[in-house]
Amino acid sequence: MNQFVAPQFIDVEDRIIGPITTRQFIFMVIGGIIIGVAFKYADISLAIFITIIVAILVLLFGFLKVNGRRFHEFVRSMIETIRRPRVRVWYKYVPTSQIRGQKSEEQAGVVKSDFTPTRKNIKTNHLSELALIVDTGGRYKG
Repeated sequence: MNQFVAPQFIDVEDRIIGPITTRQFIFMVIGGIIIGVAFKYADISLAIFITIIVAILVLLFGFLKVNGRRFHEFVRSMIETIRRPRVRVWYKYVPTSQIRGQKSEEQAGVVKSDFTPTRKNIKTNHLSELALIVDTGGRYKG
């Protein structure tokens, strides 16, 4: 039987300067370039305003994680969900006057059933046999 090495820790990024990853370093360099251009070509108050905005964006996109995901992935998913939502929930509006005018279930002819679904119990020896078949890759026929 062939043995293959499964890669581990594939979600861990490479660290280049202390705790800073490559992605975070690139965000910081781009932010620094934008701030440098702002101080070169804009007046001081606009440059300080741009510096504050860029610093906040660099911190958000470089260091913040939402539910274990990077912030830019979270923003991309949020924009995609807003543009093309996959889950559609339908809320039917029923006026109060229509609710008051409805008949009761017995008058409307609704039949209630006492059917409760039953759960089929699996015997433990059958379950262990199925586990053995799965573990042996189908070689054990049972």
